[in-house]
Order: sequence, then C-alpha cells, then structure tokens
Amino acid sequence: MSDPQWRRGYALLKRYDLSFDLQLYYTQMEDALSLAREFPDTLMVLNHTGMPVDRTPEEIEGWKQGMKSLASAPNIFCKISGLGMGDWKWTVDSIRPFVLHAIEAFGVNRCMFASNFPVDKLFSSYDAVFNAFKEITQEFSSDERRALFHDNAERVYRL
Repeated sequence: MSDPQWRRGYALLKRYDLSFDLQLYYTQMEDALSLAREFPDTLMVLNHTGMPVDRTPEEIEGWKQGMKSLASAPNIFCKISGLGMGDWKWTVDSIRPFVLHAIEAFGVNRCMFASNFPVDKLFSSYDAVFNAFKEITQEFSSDERRALFHDNAERVYRL
C-alpha cells in the first residue's frame, strides 16, 4: 500500500468512480488508514471484519484498536464476514463480540454483512452465517438491520 507505483494506480479508482476492497491483518491497518486519508474521495471496503484470525488477547486488542483507528476515516466501510477463518467451530456467542465491535467502531451506516463463500462452507452453511447475524442484531431497529443487510451494500457498490 505504500509503493508509489501502486498508489498511482490506486489514484485512478476515483477517476473511474470505483471503490477498493481491501483484505488485511490488523498489523497493516495503519498503512490502510494512511492510504484512505491520502485518497479521501475513494471508498475503501475492509473485507472479512479486518481478519481477526489470531485470537490471543493481545491479537484481539490489536485488532480492536486497529478497527477504531480505521473507522476514523469516513471513506472506509467494514464488510462483516469471514469470522469462521479464525474460529472453525464458531458459534453466535463466539463471533458476537467481533460483529458488535465492528459495528460500534464504524457505525451502522458504514458496515455491511457478507458471506465468505465458498470458504465459509468449510466451517458452516450460508444460512448459519446469516442467521447468526440476524440473531446478533435482533435488538437493532428495522432501519439499522436493513442498512446492515442491504442498504449499505447497495449504496457502496451502487447495485
């Protein structure tokens, strides 16, 4: 993300009104934030909830801080998905803190639910993933849920 030639290519996204989907680990979030700030008119979508795959307390804390930092850039959105990659035997309760932290950091209007299929198929079913998201957000308003499950993706990806 810091390579000058790569950044020249990245700068073309705005010209063509394109967004950028980014997959990274929390140790790379500072570089992503720098990129987002340098190109504030280009929407960036953080994939797979920022990849919280290492689940030691130190790694989780690093991920949490990185998510808060990334969320400070208004042009970054968070795609909540891929949580089974760090927890092959995940449950609603085991992914709940990650889902809720992402939403707390980015806000309801900059998060969207997604699958990571076919990779998620190794850990669960499509229905299980989205039913978990539904259960975690059951106390959210209907407008908030509509934003997370539909409206934000439609807006960001111009569907």
